[in-house]
Amino acid sequence: MADAARRLTALAEELLGAPLPIRIRAWDHSEAGPPHTPVLVLRHRRALHRLLWKPGELGLARAWVAGDLDIEGDLYEALDLMAGLLWERDPAAQRQSKAAAALKALRDPAVRSAARTLIGLAGPALPPPPPREEARRVRRGPLHTLRRDKEAISHHYDVGNDFYELVLGPSMVYSCAYWERPPAEGGTLEDAQRAKLDLVCRKLALRPGQRLLDVGCGWGSMVLHAAREYGVRAVGITLSQEQAAYARKRVADAGLTDQVEIRVQDYREIADGPYDAISSIGMAEHVGSARYAEYAADLHALLKPGGRLLNHQIARRPEPDEEAYHVDEFIDRYVFPDGELAPVGRTVAQLEEAGFEVRDVEAIREHYALTLRGWVANLEAHWKQAVRLTSPGRARVWRLYMAASALSFERNRIGVNQVLAVRTPDDGASGMRLRSRDWLG
Repeated sequence: MADAARRLTALAEELLGAPLPIRIRAWDHSEAGPPHTPVLVLRHRRALHRLLWKPGELGLARAWVAGDLDIEGDLYEALDLMAGLLWERDPAAQRQSKAAAALKALRDPAVRSAARTLIGLAGPALPPPPPREEARRVRRGPLHTLRRDKEAISHHYDVGNDFYELVLGPSMVYSCAYWERPPAEGGTLEDAQRAKLDLVCRKLALRPGQRLLDVGCGWGSMVLHAAREYGVRAVGITLSQEQAAYARKRVADAGLTDQVEIRVQDYREIADGPYDAISSIGMAEHVGSARYAEYAADLHALLKPGGRLLNHQIARRPEPDEEAYHVDEFIDRYVFPDGELAPVGRTVAQLEEAGFEVRDVEAIREHYALTLRGWVANLEAHWKQAVRLTSPGRARVWRLYMAASALSFERNRIGVNQVLAVRTPDDGASGMRLRSRDWLG
């Protein structure tokens, strides 16, 4: 009798102490759970093997990336239902160490019984190998060395420029857009990304002939916009060889090689300051808490007195115990190895500690949710081509992380902020207008 889905549903409800809000379909074609909801599809017993050998988020992630686990129906609805029931049930438990959580689980008779049930359903098997899309760097030594950061950036960005063209669209901007009109009112992703680049330029008060440094320049969109529209001389730096090659071609095609230079370089290696302005858009998340003071100090030193920094950065909610913060395993293994988020208050404090005067903080959290939904729609519309350009697993990674991130921004689990700071000289002349937010007009 095919009853794997019924048994899995009963087991999940026993452990969770609540009805399962999503339907399950198992490898034996059995189904159980509420009708008219998204369906969690376990295509193979191997999904259970992955959960048994790596319980929790990493096991689920590996099953998803490998295609052993899938969702039919509205992905956003499914993730929202499961997030509310599973990942947010016990915030205190999420903050405890993995060792303590594992020990507590082993002492729980219900958990031990559940493990025996899963073993019975899954059958004996050796641990399945991780999907090849998982980052497998040797985790030794300090975080955020020059070499390790370069490897982490390569894992995320060197997956093919053609793939990113499908996801990002013609703008080739991989950071939060600025929506003057939402999609429901006719706003487009391209218009929103152009508005974001222009907003950054206006906040930096760029003028012809100034020198702009764009830290983490991606595929060159910011430096191209600033050079073309504001007449600056721009330097863009990235650690990705693929991004640099693409950006250089765009610069050449635009006839801006005399104004724009693209380098494969770390921010810690720049020695040709000072600059009139610095933009850092979606890059600081890779810096890490251990290096953030150095990052802020280096950018401060690279600016002329009176020069401006626009730091555009994702932020997380503060933790009651900041020492307990850790990046979730799916993001660390498959998306942004070694990436770290900080509360916006800590970011502002460290910029001030480096000598900056912070003049404006603009929260644009809802804008990133709209941006991510736009990227997911692009990926889904070109799914077969995306799979051909990368791999089924890589396309699945991007779809899951972008959809889940959109929900996180919508639910205020994470945010994104533009922090405008000035290297104010000793005489206090910041160069800012009395009404500094004129750029919003």
